[in-house]
Amino acid sequence: MPDDVVPNQLDRVARAQLKTLSKENADEVARHLVMAARLIDDDPQLAHAHAVSAGRRAGRIAVVRETLAITAYATGDFALALRELRTYRRISGRDDQLPMMVDCERGLGRPAKALALGRSVPRASLPVEVQVELAIAMSGARLDLGQTDAALVELQIPQLNPDTAFSWSPALFDAYATVLEDLGRAEEAEAWFERSDVATAALSSGDDDDDEIEVEVFEEDVEEVPEESGEDD
Repeated sequence: MPDDVVPNQLDRVARAQLKTLSKENADEVARHLVMAARLIDDDPQLAHAHAVSAGRRAGRIAVVRETLAITAYATGDFALALRELRTYRRISGRDDQLPMMVDCERGLGRPAKALALGRSVPRASLPVEVQVELAIAMSGARLDLGQTDAALVELQIPQLNPDTAFSWSPALFDAYATVLEDLGRAEEAEAWFERSDVATAALSSGDDDDDEIEVEVFEEDVEEVPEESGEDD
């Protein structure tokens, strides 16, 4: 453990969950969680090892099980990630990791189960960012099943708005463009890829305190996106 890793580097909300532990144990768990977050992009295996160490010390803490799940997902161990996400969901009572659970089912080669899982929670009950992530995951499951038209419908959600950029907008625009490309609608796909680039640029140059950023509207004619869309079974 590097000397520069200290417990107070852990997110304040996460640290609050460790208050049921002794101070010494809480500090060690916090340091392992900090290391997991630090390493997950460059060395997911080592990040997962730190998460496992935290789990041995605090296996009943929601953020610890969540970290175990995220690091397992990063290493491609979808079965373990799914088990840990179920435990996290049971402990926390939250559905905010539902999109990752759907992706885990996809990773295990079970796209039909992924769709059923994604439909098991009312979409409106989820935070907006989670709704977007879930739409992308559900679209991917439709693609896994060869249902390309349905994959496009999954992404036609109110948040697919080219005029305003949120942190989740580029990923949503890219997903929509990719499905359009798969459908052979290359010009429309290119317009949405460009919108993703514009959104990314606007977000990188904007004020981090802004809730949303207005972005330039492209002049190309593209398919109108319905405000609401149903789900195909």
